[in-house]
Amino acid sequence: MARRRHAHSNPRWRELAKNHIFKKQLGLDDATYREMLFNVAGVRSAADLDERGRHEVLKHMKACGLRPVHKSAKASGMHIPAAPDRAPLLSKIGALLADMRLPWAYADGIAKQMYGVDLVRWLYPDQVRGVVAALIKRQQKIKTKGEAIHN
Repeated sequence: MARRRHAHSNPRWRELAKNHIFKKQLGLDDATYREMLFNVAGVRSAADLDERGRHEVLKHMKACGLRPVHKSAKASGMHIPAAPDRAPLLSKIGALLADMRLPWAYADGIAKQMYGVDLVRWLYPDQVRGVVAALIKRQQKIKTKGEAIHN
């Protein structure tokens, strides 16, 4: 019986999977994606990419503004676009977390503690505002401590 291979064990498959994930993140339609493949690597299908071509395509996608998803964002589901009524607030949470160098799991912990909901992205908009307020309070506390140390 043949052994089944897993994508994570084969670098080619792993790179092709990244390629397709990045295609989706950049919002490329199939025609645009194939045109990009042709312009960057001279092929019309990712299956035809050699190792050098795969690396060139990934390098090009990163140059186009692709940002790899952080593991904590992926675990919180934050790599998926938010509902329009929550997007600005979740963006604010992301900025506050980045400023304080905290993972999305921190915001999820606040959501769990304040509202009994596992992930911040599942909260109602008014609840998300509560998480923003809690993070702003935490940020101010950190800045106050930092100023006290420097003075």
